[in-house]
Amino acid sequence: MRAETEQRASHRLVRILVAATALAALTALWIGPVRVSPGDLFTDEVARVILFELRLPRIVAALLIGAALGAAGALLQALLRNPLADPALIGVSGGAALGAAAMLAIGGAGSLSLLLPVPGAAFLGALAATLLVWRLGAAQGRLQLAGVLLAGVAINTLAGALVGLLLTFANDPVLRATTFWLFGSLTEIRWPALIALLLAVPIAVALLERRATALDLYQLGDAEARHAGLDVRRLQRQGILLASLLTALAVASAGIIGFIGLMVPHFMRLLGGASHRGRFLQSALGGALLLLLADGCARTLAAPAEIPVGLLTALLGAPFFLLLLRREVRRGTV
Repeated sequence: MRAETEQRASHRLVRILVAATALAALTALWIGPVRVSPGDLFTDEVARVILFELRLPRIVAALLIGAALGAAGALLQALLRNPLADPALIGVSGGAALGAAAMLAIGGAGSLSLLLPVPGAAFLGALAATLLVWRLGAAQGRLQLAGVLLAGVAINTLAGALVGLLLTFANDPVLRATTFWLFGSLTEIRWPALIALLLAVPIAVALLERRATALDLYQLGDAEARHAGLDVRRLQRQGILLASLLTALAVASAGIIGFIGLMVPHFMRLLGGASHRGRFLQSALGGALLLLLADGCARTLAAPAEIPVGLLTALLGAPFFLLLLRREVRRGTV
């Protein structure tokens, strides 16, 4: 009976998130520094360009990138068994940004327009950072949260320093293109840049939902999960790869947009229960909705100027992280 009740609550939450996200996307299509009405689509060529070449790909990008970050955050929190985990906090985003910046330094700003080099380099950087943090944060085969977070801070600092070093010797086009990654923005995204996200995000969320039961079992502890027949190391390796892929694609497309992967899964846990069944779909929808709302504020609050969306999510997420950290410290879980 309890399981059926939780399942109905999960389905209801998904329906609410889908409706809210669809409404926010429709609203964002018509709101911006330039006012466009539905009637302009039939009479104004400029209005059609604004809607279909500027706003619509930006909205789709916000949905996909927010979904990727939300799902990646939910996965990392499950793997580390702690709600403080986030791709930006444990070095994944920093590693992805360093990989993208290195590719831009080697290939020039023109490589930004290509489909694979920058996202591929971002993925390798994210994977390297994740594996390094995982190695540094493990003791006798077990992950230590404090070690993971401290290693993540160190990796982020090192990655930031290396990116700064690359910027010191970069020419103006590479400098502008690399700076794009440091603050997070959806301004320059066009349709070709969304192909990888369109392919990867739905598949990754579906794969994670299939592993929900295994992740529930994993929460009992490594020893208990192994006794129940779960291949813990394989689950961890798969989780690392998926989290790195989702984070790398998000960073390669829009730069470092922090704290979505921290806040959204935490709220989904409060609203949807402790089970991971449905958690990744909920976190993907919640991340899409949050980034879409944040980008709408970034476009309109200082119009005609634009605030980098990564700054807005940081302003919202950093206080949330501090409050969450204080709560976990009081509970003695950190």
